[in-house]
Amino acid sequence: MKPASDFDRLVASLDYPMVVVTAAAQGERGGCLAGFTTQCSINPPRWIVCISRPNRTHDIAVAAPVLVVHVLRASQHGLAALFGSESGDDIDKFKRCAWAPGPMGAPVLEDTDWFAGRVLERHDVGDHTAFVLDVLPGGSSRCHDEPQLGFQLVRDLHAGHEPDE
Repeated sequence: MKPASDFDRLVASLDYPMVVVTAAAQGERGGCLAGFTTQCSINPPRWIVCISRPNRTHDIAVAAPVLVVHVLRASQHGLAALFGSESGDDIDKFKRCAWAPGPMGAPVLEDTDWFAGRVLERHDVGDHTAFVLDVLPGGSSRCHDEPQLGFQLVRDLHAGHEPDE
């Protein structure tokens, strides 16, 4: 294992918001934990979310017209573990949580803050693909007063797929 660089140590100290991204395409559904995500335009509202290529959700998202972004709260560590530590190659994550079909059939996880976005662009950004979303009307903001679930609170999780698989 190579020693951590100054950049690696700095990034490890940040507290990115954690989200679950879900998608549906070609009769399949998928969802994964993502930490590389941000708003990139105010007017019109646009959002970028990056999904690791080895992740099963990646291939579904590439074919999906819409992605749903679920902003996790501190009390939702269990959802983060389900969508971050389990692989859709091995289990059906949606049998282990409450959800309903949302925009274009993409799963919407119950009791979460979420929004959906039409996929405008896909960009190769290294070991991830960046999806630029045109935020759609609707969604849910139920828990906006509860602290977000950040990277520091999920450091105990082991990824279902490593980025270099």
